[in-house]
Amino acid sequence: MTTHPTNQPRATPIPYPRNSAIKNLQLFHLIFTPFLLLSFVNMSNETLAPAKLVIPWRTRLVLAVLSVVTDMSRRSDGTINRRLLNLLDFKSSPSPNKPVRSVFSSDITVDPTRNLWFRLYTPENSGVDGGDPASLPVLIFFHGGGFSFLSAASSTYDAVCRRFARRFPAIVLSVDYRLTPEHRFPCQYDDGFDVLRFLDNNRANGSLPPNADLSKCFLAGDSAGANLAHHVAVRVCRAGFQNVKVIGLVSIQPYFGGQERTRSELQLVGYPLVSVERTDWCWKVFLPDGSDRDHPAVNVSGPNAEDISGLDFPDTIVFVCGLDPLQDWQRRYYEWLKRSGKKGYLDRVFKHVSRILYLPGSTLSLENYSRRSKNLLTGDCPGYSLTSKPIARPPSYCGVVHH
Repeated sequence: MTTHPTNQPRATPIPYPRNSAIKNLQLFHLIFTPFLLLSFVNMSNETLAPAKLVIPWRTRLVLAVLSVVTDMSRRSDGTINRRLLNLLDFKSSPSPNKPVRSVFSSDITVDPTRNLWFRLYTPENSGVDGGDPASLPVLIFFHGGGFSFLSAASSTYDAVCRRFARRFPAIVLSVDYRLTPEHRFPCQYDDGFDVLRFLDNNRANGSLPPNADLSKCFLAGDSAGANLAHHVAVRVCRAGFQNVKVIGLVSIQPYFGGQERTRSELQLVGYPLVSVERTDWCWKVFLPDGSDRDHPAVNVSGPNAEDISGLDFPDTIVFVCGLDPLQDWQRRYYEWLKRSGKKGYLDRVFKHVSRILYLPGSTLSLENYSRRSKNLLTGDCPGYSLTSKPIARPPSYCGVVHH
């Protein structure tokens, strides 16, 4: 028997009141402005690729801030200063009773012993508000952050998932999985898989709206979340659930790597947020002791890759940006899917951007991802390939560009 999401057990991530956010921002200015300025100087002195990074000034500022704060929070002993990170990781509270931008949201607890929960987003007129429900696919989303940062309650991801729910439309679940280094591999994959098992068990104990179609489930994620989505998809294929059927995977600039230094990693130096040094640190605190970056969790298409040729692996669309240092690994992932006999689509979204999907000033990029991802959900995915011509500049409109 299904019930309204507001009646379900709820995790309670700490909200950030408006006055608290202002105080935190003022504190940031006092403490970190010198380091931020130093970051800009260091970026300009590093060896840059010839391509110009096209980023609105607000987004460029936020990327620089994030780079500085994450660098300062990473300690040499492999731990993270969570208190420092929380200064700028603003949280959004759920809206179970009143829709925000036409979407309800509520937090559903999966396992209180490990604080595993997800935020459920349901569009208006989908059954929870007394409207006439139409069957909607279910999108399970995993946030990025190198397995070490951010959460499902982070304001940026709350806005993203709300937009996905409204634009597709779909029932969206944003998973709050455990973070490393406090919880190392395979905790994140266990959490993601257990959320899907929870869904398969009597529709998450009745927490889903009546029109959520579990036979049309899609996994999605950006960066580390896309890595997580891939490995969860493999596990689901092997598990053979009764009700949940994963038929699509939206992989947004997936976080993969390996021992080898690829051309893009060596060439694209000096761009904000993603760097070899930062990704190496995140892998080190994520992997089991003694493992290197050719571990199958990292190098999914490398020498230790799992054989998925015999699995009913979901159709996959891989988004790549032209100035992402990890783009060579993302292309290899796409090529590996094809060699394994799976349907894959490669979308080289923008040639002159790196990672600006969810940040201020990047609304166009988010809209573009939303509309292009919708093709996979509606079964109208164009045949993207390695020869697809990238978009040289973000278009002046928000429509889907078919290569």
